[in-house]
Amino acid sequence: MLVLYGGQSSEHAVSCVTAAGVLDAVDGEQFDVVPVGVTAAGQWTRPVIDPRTHAFVPGEDLPRVVPTDATVQLHSGPSGSAERGAELLEIGADGSAESLGTVDVVLPLLHGPFGEDGMLQGLLETVGVPYVGAGVLASAVGMDKHFMKVAFTAAGLRVGPYETVTARQWAADPDAARERLRGLRLPVFVKPARAGSSMGITRVEDWEQLDPAIAGAQKHDPKVIVEEGIDGREIECGVLDGRDGAAPRASLPGEIVVHDGGESHQFYDFTAKYTDAAAADLSCPADLPEEVSAEVRRQAVVAFEAVDGEGLSRVDFFCAEDGSVTVNEINTMPGFTPISMYPQMWRATGLDYRELITELITLARQRPVGLR
Repeated sequence: MLVLYGGQSSEHAVSCVTAAGVLDAVDGEQFDVVPVGVTAAGQWTRPVIDPRTHAFVPGEDLPRVVPTDATVQLHSGPSGSAERGAELLEIGADGSAESLGTVDVVLPLLHGPFGEDGMLQGLLETVGVPYVGAGVLASAVGMDKHFMKVAFTAAGLRVGPYETVTARQWAADPDAARERLRGLRLPVFVKPARAGSSMGITRVEDWEQLDPAIAGAQKHDPKVIVEEGIDGREIECGVLDGRDGAAPRASLPGEIVVHDGGESHQFYDFTAKYTDAAAADLSCPADLPEEVSAEVRRQAVVAFEAVDGEGLSRVDFFCAEDGSVTVNEINTMPGFTPISMYPQMWRATGLDYRELITELITLARQRPVGLR
């Protein structure tokens, strides 16, 4: 089994820490694991630093995959072979090639663009190797907050008011874009359309803050989405695909409570998620009325199926005081460290971290590659 981590997105460090948790917990008796890091420049390489040691340590540099002289490549198996899988090769600086064995399944722990958005999934489909998680289309739709909301709306789910601004629209007529955005009610959240881990997000409480917020979001993605703030509790729900054609399963919901409402944490940002343990509480199961919890779980499965999800996803909601539910987004490769919300929700539902990893790999092995 090939475990891929790192990647070219701004979530590179998050992926490294996710890999540390997964590699430490995966059942080594069932699975022969080969970790391969992807550098920020896109090189696949065998790790120089043991990925099991990656962690967020205050005051220290963020973890990363170190480039090397040798590049790892994944090659299709023999043409016409009945066996699924691909050969893993290490190509040295002198052009020499060494086989690292045959890969029968890939666990891609890459978050964000170039890993979670369908690009990697397309490569794995091309070489004919099964992999954990969403396919090409679901990954792409799940990564793009604009088209994600289009899919949710088509499935009958309620989404909050929003507007999308493309790079072309902002460059050609920023005044028209500003006028359109001012139709939203403050506060608004300005976000990169295709990024995660709260990267590049700004809460805007005055329209004078809009342009700098858009500039900040565009550092991560030229396409920007602006969402109207919603009053409500931040509730999340994990979805796990069913076996042998069975319906997807929804975990017990969890809740995020951010403590500091001042300048440092106005929402669940990167620091609150990963480096400031006192910034937020992750409560699971969430203290919700039984009927609201059931509705969150139902809508999580609807959202998963709306984007044609496979494997796993985390679906995020806002729950209002009157019990109404608004879907915010879906994450097709959620944070997967042992303390991340997705594993915590499944632990509360009765599936521990190691069992969850095993279940995901089993689901991937059962699934065909190609059109399905």
